[in-house]
Parts: sequence; structure tokens; C-alpha cells
Amino acid sequence: MMIAKPFTFALASLVLATTVAPAGMARSPVEPEAAAAKAPRQCFWTRQITNFASDDPNVVHVRVGVKDVYRLEMFGPCLDVDWNNQIAVVSRGGSNICSGLDAEIISPSQIGPHRCPVREVRKLTAAEIAALPKRARP
Repeated sequence: MMIAKPFTFALASLVLATTVAPAGMARSPVEPEAAAAKAPRQCFWTRQITNFASDDPNVVHVRVGVKDVYRLEMFGPCLDVDWNNQIAVVSRGGSNICSGLDAEIISPSQIGPHRCPVREVRKLTAAEIAALPKRARP
């Protein structure tokens, strides 16, 4: 039958295309798990925050304990966060913060509090802390 040949050819081409991948695209199914195991989660409890500083309405640096500083980057500008004397850092899933979308910053203003969702949380290294401008260092 003439109708079956194009269908058979198309089906064979589809099977061949899905089973053969270029050498650079082949990955072991263990790799993503191994990569996740190597990267330690960097978490902190909200009650451990002792200070904060910001010189950019998109970023807040918080001091956790004595020596750790975390960078909290928001989705967009958070009004008055770089001028306020106090802010609130609220966890959405409990009382610890580990990653983006896990926290929100509440910045008070004259028209009411601004709730600013955090998209990235990252612990800074000692060199990164030392390189922060004075106004951005908690």
C-alpha cells in the first residue's frame, strides 16, 4: 500500500531521531544528582539576622550571626529599602531561609509596607564581604 510507506518511513525516522543523540548531548542520569549533592544548601534562621544594609533598591545584605553575610536579591526595586532604618525579613515556608522564592522583605513606607519577594539568596565569601561598599556592608 502506498499510504503505509510514508507512515512507516516517518515512524522509523522519529524512532531513529529520538534514540540517537550527538556525543556532546549524552548525559549520565547520575550527573544531576551528583551535582546537587556537591552544592551544600546555604540556609539561615530569620531570628539569626542581626543587621542589614542596602545601597541598591534591588539588593539587601543581611548579617547572620557574627561573620556571615547573605545577599538577598529581589525581583524588582523595593521602595525605600535602601533608606529605611528597619525592615522585616519573612520566610514563606517556615522560619529558615534557603533559596529564592523562600523569603520576602517588608519595607515600611509612608503609604504602607511594601512586600518585596526575594528571587535569590546567596551567602557571600569573605572576599565578597570585604569588597562591599561601606553603605552596603551590614
